[in-house]
Amino acid sequence: MAEKTINALGKDAAYQLANVTKTPPQYGALTPKWLTRVLEFKGLEAGIYRVNKVVEGDTPLDILCSQDPKKVDIPQGFIDYEAKPREYRLNSISTIINVDTKVADVYSAPYDQTQEQISLAIESLKERQESQIINNDDYGLLKNVADSQRIQTRAGRPMPDDLDELITKVWKDPSFFLAHPRAVAAFERECTRRGVPPVTVNIGGGTFIAWRGIPIIPTDKLFVDGLKNPKGKGGKTNILLVRTGEAKRGVIGLYQANVPGEQSRGLSVRFRGIDDSGVASYLLSVYCSAAILADDALAVLEDVEVGDYYDYT
Repeated sequence: MAEKTINALGKDAAYQLANVTKTPPQYGALTPKWLTRVLEFKGLEAGIYRVNKVVEGDTPLDILCSQDPKKVDIPQGFIDYEAKPREYRLNSISTIINVDTKVADVYSAPYDQTQEQISLAIESLKERQESQIINNDDYGLLKNVADSQRIQTRAGRPMPDDLDELITKVWKDPSFFLAHPRAVAAFERECTRRGVPPVTVNIGGGTFIAWRGIPIIPTDKLFVDGLKNPKGKGGKTNILLVRTGEAKRGVIGLYQANVPGEQSRGLSVRFRGIDDSGVASYLLSVYCSAAILADDALAVLEDVEVGDYYDYT
């Protein structure tokens, strides 16, 4: 009598019945966006922020400081203001997300397809917002640094002496440096070469290196040779030093308060309806700008070379 051969269930067949653990969509282009976390923001009611400044230089105001009882003439004068102060207006960054309702209905387990699409779009808008705060032609920090607050490196590479020089420009309670990760690494190499490794500090849940107690915040929105992710080892970039806070006459971010459909600070999501093909549409907008309240709230170290390496002995 012939024996019957029984085959065991194979792994390929078993895989068809197995429940696999799935992750939400992983978007590698997203960054921590530390700048928008550490920068102080102010909500606006009408989308306009006017910065009234005192006219600097020779002042008509003299001060009496005398113990001579015979001196009774108290000086008179006034403090003048700029006749045409700068006004910052909010910019809108928007995108539209379209989701097929049939797809959303059928394939929304374990993750809501519509919510995942909106969440990824929100993160993309926030990436753009951070980039605009630094690079916008109108209100971006790089374009609005006063000429007196711009310095060059001594030897191309970012040395401790260069960051010390930046501190002399923003010496009234500086808040943080901003630098591309390649520039941060280049500065760490210079510190290692000199035998003065920087300490680390914890801010807002993140760990950063610090120089003279001031954290160095990495951001890929300060480009290297115009690129977020340069391919070569070399390249030039900039390093910013910022004082933030309205009370400190520093740099502040601006946003529109109480926008309809508000999801987070200055960001709204609005449902636009469903068309005849069953496609649902959503409008996402973020309203943002930035204001520099005093020239000495911001300084930049220009033409920073990030490609120098050393053999340590």
